[in-house]
Amino acid sequence: MREGAIDEFGTAHIVFNNAGVVGGPAIGTPKKVWDWVMGVNVDGVINGINAFAPLLLEQNEGHIINTASLAGLGGMPATGAYSASKFAVVGISESLFHELSLSGKNVNVSVLCPGFVSTKIYDSQRNMPNDLVSFNEDPMMQMAHQIGETVVKAGIDPADVAKAVDAAVRANKFWILPHERVALRMTELRLEWMKGGAPLYINLEAATKP
Repeated sequence: MREGAIDEFGTAHIVFNNAGVVGGPAIGTPKKVWDWVMGVNVDGVINGINAFAPLLLEQNEGHIINTASLAGLGGMPATGAYSASKFAVVGISESLFHELSLSGKNVNVSVLCPGFVSTKIYDSQRNMPNDLVSFNEDPMMQMAHQIGETVVKAGIDPADVAKAVDAAVRANKFWILPHERVALRMTELRLEWMKGGAPLYINLEAATKP
C-alpha cells in the first residue's frame, strides 16, 4: 500500500489505520478468534505505523489517525476481544504521540474513539476465516450480534465522524471524541471506580448519541 501510494501520489501525508472487526466475550471465546481480532485491530495499526511513519518522519510532514473506540476507554460485556484490542490501540497511540513529540518532527498522531457509528461493523464476522465461522452459532455470539446490530444502526452518521477527524487533524488534536460527553463521563466514572467507588458500566443507548 505504501509503495502504491508513492507511485500514485508521490508520497503520503495522512494515514488512517481504521480496519476493525468484533470478536467474542472474555469468557469462552476460542484463542483463534482472539488471534483474528488482534490480527486485524492491533496488527493492522502496527503494520500501518511501521509502513508509513518512517516516510512521514523523513519528509518531516504527516499525520497518523488510529481508530480505537469507546471500548478502548472502558470494557463492555460480550466484547472482551474487541475491548482488549481497542485498549491496545489507545496505548500504542499514546506511546507514538510521545515518540513523535521527542522526535521534534512535524509528524503528529490522533486516536479516534467513537461510540456507535452507523457502519456494518456488527457484521464483521462475514470476514472470519472459514475455520472460525462456526463460533458465530454460539448463543452468546448471536445475542451479542443482535444487540450490536440494533445499537450500531442507531449510531451517528459516518460523515459526522469524518468531520470530527478533519477538524482534529487541522487543529492537531490527539483525542478525537465524536461522542465526547460519553467519553468524558466514562473516564470520570473510571477514576471514581479506581478510588473505590461503584464499577463503571457503559450506557449503550447514550453511546449512540454525540
